[in-house]
Amino acid sequence: MDRLLPWLWLSLLNLSPRAVSAVLQETGDALEALRAPDKAFHGLRGVTPREAEELENRDLAAAELSLRRCREQKLQVLALSDDRYPERLRQTPTPPALLLVQGSLPDLEAAPVLAVIGTRRASAYGMKMSRNLARELAACGGTVLSLLTPGADEAAAEGAILAERPALGVLGTAHEACRWPVARRFLAAGGALVSEYPPGKEQGRHFFRERNRVAAALSDGVVVVEAPEKSGTRLFVRDAAELGKDVFAVPGNVDAETSAGTLALLKEGAKLVTCCGDILEEYLLRYPGLRTEPPDPEEEAPRPAAEEIPADKEPAASAGGTAPQGSDPETLRAQLSGLSADQLRLIAAISPPSTHVDEITERSGLPVSRVLSQLTVLEIKGYVRREPGRYFSLNI
Repeated sequence: MDRLLPWLWLSLLNLSPRAVSAVLQETGDALEALRAPDKAFHGLRGVTPREAEELENRDLAAAELSLRRCREQKLQVLALSDDRYPERLRQTPTPPALLLVQGSLPDLEAAPVLAVIGTRRASAYGMKMSRNLARELAACGGTVLSLLTPGADEAAAEGAILAERPALGVLGTAHEACRWPVARRFLAAGGALVSEYPPGKEQGRHFFRERNRVAAALSDGVVVVEAPEKSGTRLFVRDAAELGKDVFAVPGNVDAETSAGTLALLKEGAKLVTCCGDILEEYLLRYPGLRTEPPDPEEEAPRPAAEEIPADKEPAASAGGTAPQGSDPETLRAQLSGLSADQLRLIAAISPPSTHVDEITERSGLPVSRVLSQLTVLEIKGYVRREPGRYFSLNI
C-alpha cells in the first residue's frame, strides 16, 4: 500500500479539522486510524456521532483515484508525518492531515511570511495599497502570502508577482477546483499554491473558513489593508492573533465602510503601517538580511538599456519595420527602460498584431516556464495583453 493512501482516505472523509486532530491524537497515524477496530471512534471527544459513522468507511477506492490525480496534477503531497510538512503548521491545535503543494514551497524559516489581506470589495485605494505593499515587502526580502480571492487579496498576489520573489498562495478549494484567474499567473510567476483539500474532495461552504487557520499558521504576521467591521478578514485576524501572530493595519478614511474594520483593529492594538518598512522593522533581529526600503534600481544588477538591443531584435517591429502604435525610437527607449533582459527579449519576440506563446518561446530562446512567468509580469505591468488562443500583443 502506498504510504499516502491512508492520509488521503482520512482527508477525503467529511470530517471537521477538530475531528481529524482527535483521530490522529488517538491513533498517532492515519494508517493506524484506517486499521482501527469497528466503532473505535464512537464516543471519542472531538468526533461527532455522524463523523464516527463516516470513519467506518474504510474503502480506499476514492483515495487511490485521488492519488492518481495528485500525480497527474504534479501536486506534492505532504502528510502530517512527513519531515517536509511545515513545522509551524504542525504545532497548531488542528493541523491538516495533508498539505498539497503546487509549485515550489518557499523556505518558511528564511524570511518573514506576511499575509496581505483585505475585503473583496476593496476601493481603488485599497487595491493600490495592497498591491504596492506586497510588491515592496517581497522586494525587501519578505515572503508574501495571499488568499488569492478577488479584491485586496488578488491585488496582493499581483504585487508579489511584480516583485518576482518567492510567494505563497493558500487555497480554500482543491487545486483542481480553483477558479481564481490570478492563481494561474501566480503559479506561472514562481509562486507556490497550497491546499489541504485533495483532488476529489467535495467542496464545502466551510472550506474558506478552514483555510484561514492554515494561512494564519503559515504566517508570521498579517497585514490588513481594508476591511469592513464584520468580515472574513476580521475572522482571519482573530485566528492569527490566537496563534500569537503580529497584526498590522493600514489606516483608511474614517467615514468609509471598508475601513471600519481596519480602524477597529488599530484601536485594539494593531500596529499602524503605511509602508513596508513599518512592517519589516519588526523582524530585523530575527532576519538580518531584510531591508526596510525597496532597493533602488541602480543597486540592482546592470540591465541592458533599450538602445543596446541589436537592430535585428528591435522590440516588436512588424514585418514592414514599423514600431507598434506609431511609437518613435526615443519613446520606446523611455518605455522599456528598467525592464530585465528576459523581458526585453520577450517584447522583441512579439510582432503585431499578436504572436502565439509557442512562437514567442522559440524566438526568445528562453525556457517555456520563464516565458510564461515573465509574460505574466509584463501583462501586470501593462506592457502586453493576453489574447484568446494563447496569443499576446503589445500595449506599447
